[in-house]
Amino acid sequence: MTDFFAQANELYEFSRSLRRDFHRHPELGFQEVRTAGIVARELSALGFEVSTGVGKTGVVGMLEGGASGQAQPPRTLLLRFDMDALPITEETGAEYASQTPGLMHACGHDAHVAIGLTVARLLAANRAQLGGNVKFVFQPAEEGMGGAQSMIDDGVLENPRPDFALGLHVWNDRPVNWMAITDGPIMAGAEIFKVQISGKGGHGALPNLAIDPVLAAAQVITALQGIVSRNVSPLEAAVVSVTTVHGGEAFNVIPQAVNLSGTIRTFDPATRQRVLDRFQQVIQGVAEAMQCRAAIEIIPLTAAVVNNPAVSARVRQTLVQALPRVELHTNFITMGSEDMSCFMQQIPGCFIFAGSADAERGLNFSHHHPRFDIDEAVLPRAAALMSAAAVDLLGSPSPLAGSAG
Repeated sequence: MTDFFAQANELYEFSRSLRRDFHRHPELGFQEVRTAGIVARELSALGFEVSTGVGKTGVVGMLEGGASGQAQPPRTLLLRFDMDALPITEETGAEYASQTPGLMHACGHDAHVAIGLTVARLLAANRAQLGGNVKFVFQPAEEGMGGAQSMIDDGVLENPRPDFALGLHVWNDRPVNWMAITDGPIMAGAEIFKVQISGKGGHGALPNLAIDPVLAAAQVITALQGIVSRNVSPLEAAVVSVTTVHGGEAFNVIPQAVNLSGTIRTFDPATRQRVLDRFQQVIQGVAEAMQCRAAIEIIPLTAAVVNNPAVSARVRQTLVQALPRVELHTNFITMGSEDMSCFMQQIPGCFIFAGSADAERGLNFSHHHPRFDIDEAVLPRAAALMSAAAVDLLGSPSPLAGSAG
């Protein structure tokens, strides 16, 4: 096997420079104009067939394999890398900190783009080993804005249709040299909910003349916590989190309404439906008992990310050979969500976690924290694995041969 880790280490300064440049210049979902422009320029310089404006600001680059004896037609692997930042004010103090007030790369997508462009260089240099084509997908708007679906709507899964899909996320809850490749569900499906509890406003000194939506909302919040503990099997996983509460403007006024919002996370479709049913029953029942009215809106965000066991097994084999010193975990899951699920609902694939923390250097703040930053040693490790996996997955026979896919 080609030593992709050695080659990726030779490109370390390239990877780090890109990552820090993207970190200095974060862009929100569907606004990644500068980032997309750099991606398109880099891919074009490598001789890729490049399409821009896919899913508004997404970029797609096609690399045709050069290995002899290709399958007919040649298989295609989709590699996906997300590009968007978050509306968070950075507090890292790093010399490459965000130069855009109120925005930062607090989830590692800057690293993902740098990894993707490094993989592009590695595979272009090793094109003769590719027994098929690689479709590089640089995706906008992963952070809850539907970027993956937007690219799918623009035809990213066609001409050619991928046979497999790979994605990767740096993971700041685990150290560098840790990676996770788990079969089956690995990230939760997610819903956003919005609830309005309406009552009858009045003077805070005369609560008997009002119908207090604040009290009703408090009861609702408490009652919702019983769904997971009493309606979901202890062997299943679910989360119901109320994350915002808004109501009232004056200390002596009982408001007309209180607005709640939050998220629901599940892995299993049956569990999801049970939670959604109980969610509405609990809110309506409690609101009615408190003489209030409830309006509920549930917005599906993403399905669960589910790794195909055959593809995951092949990638694990690749990891052991390409990065023998990496600590591999095969049972890691998280209640976080990812719209990589949109691709993997249609294309068998594998989503990989790559540890990126260094506690001794203070590089271990969690994702979406204003002091989030990574150990950049993850860059060559991730790029090497993605490159080696591309060569292996496009080799013969297909990892899906003889499986249900």
